[in-house]
Amino acid sequence: MKPNKRLILFLLVAILGISFSYYAYQIVYTPNILVGMDDRLFIVEEGSTFKDIQRKLHEGRVVNDLVSFSFLAKLSGYADQLKPGRYILRKNMTNLQALKILKSGKQEPVKITFNNVRLVSELAERITRNLGMKPEEFEAALIKFAMTNSYGFNKDNIMTMFIPNTYEVYFNIAPEALVEKMHGEYEKFWTDERKEKAKVVGLTPIEISVLASIVQAESINAKEAPVIAGLYLNRLKKGIALQADPTLVFAVGDFSLKRVLNVHKQIDSPYNTYKYPGLPPGPINMPEIRSLDAVLNYTPSDYYYMCAKEDFSGNHNFTNSYEEHMSNAIRYQRALTLEQQKGEALRNKR
Repeated sequence: MKPNKRLILFLLVAILGISFSYYAYQIVYTPNILVGMDDRLFIVEEGSTFKDIQRKLHEGRVVNDLVSFSFLAKLSGYADQLKPGRYILRKNMTNLQALKILKSGKQEPVKITFNNVRLVSELAERITRNLGMKPEEFEAALIKFAMTNSYGFNKDNIMTMFIPNTYEVYFNIAPEALVEKMHGEYEKFWTDERKEKAKVVGLTPIEISVLASIVQAESINAKEAPVIAGLYLNRLKKGIALQADPTLVFAVGDFSLKRVLNVHKQIDSPYNTYKYPGLPPGPINMPEIRSLDAVLNYTPSDYYYMCAKEDFSGNHNFTNSYEEHMSNAIRYQRALTLEQQKGEALRNKR
C-alpha cells in the first residue's frame, strides 16, 4: 500500500474513532432527560415492555434523543430487566444517570391519605388511587385478611384497622403487603398508653373505634366529642340502647338522609341502635384520631340524653332528665319544621 493511501486510511480510521468516541461521550454524559423542562414522575407499570417504556418516553417528551437512550439501555441490560415503580426523573439528567435510577429500582414513595370513608369499597378506591394495584385487588386482599387474621378483625369491623393519616408506600406495593402495612400502622397507633386507657373505659381498641365512629358522626363541634362519648358510655354501662341516629342512616344506606323518622327506627339491622342495645358490629365511618382520643379521654358526666340545639349551630343540649330531653326535642323539631317551610316557600317564589 502506498504511503499516501496508508495516511488516508489512518486519517479515516482516526476520524471515525474520534467521531465514535464523541458520540459515545454524548450518549453517556450529555443531558438528554427533560432538557429545558421540569422534573417529572415516570411510572413503570407491572408487565411493561421496553417498547412500552420507549413509547412513554417519546410521547411524554421525556427524552431528547430516544435512539441514544435506547442504545445505552440495551447495552446496559436495562431493556431486559425492567423494574416496575414510580420514579423521579430530574431535568437535564444524562442517559446514564436516568438508567442508574431506573435499574436500581430506587423509587419515589407515594403518599396515601384517606379519611371521610364509610365503606370498604370507598376505602379501596381512595387508598389505591396513586398505586399500581386496582381497587378490587386491594379489597380482595383486605377481605382475605379479615377472614384469616387472629387479631379480632372481621368483615364488619375491618375498617377499624385503618387510622386516617398520611402514609408512604411504594407504587408497586402488593395488595397483601399494603394490608399488612396498614395493620402495622394500627399497632403503632395503639400504644401501651392508649391500650391502658381503653381498659379503663372498659372497651377493646376495636370497640373504641366503633364508638368513636358514632361520636364523630354526632359531633360537628370537636369540643363536644368527649362529652358525647361520656354520654354514650353511660348508656352502655346501664344497658340502655344508644339510639344514635347516624347508625340508622348507615343501616338505611342512604347517606344523604337528613331527617331520621320513626319508620327508620323499625329497620331490622344490627346497626339499628334504637332496636338493639350495645354497640353495632362495626364502625359507621372511619373515625379520625381526634374522635378516637375523644372516647379514650371522655368527659365524665351523668348525661343520658342529647338533642341538637334549635339554633342549628351543630351543638347539643345535654341532660340526664328524660322530660327535659323531650322538651329539647320538641323545640328542635319545631325549629326544623319551620326551617323546612321557609325553604319550600322560597323555592315556590322562584
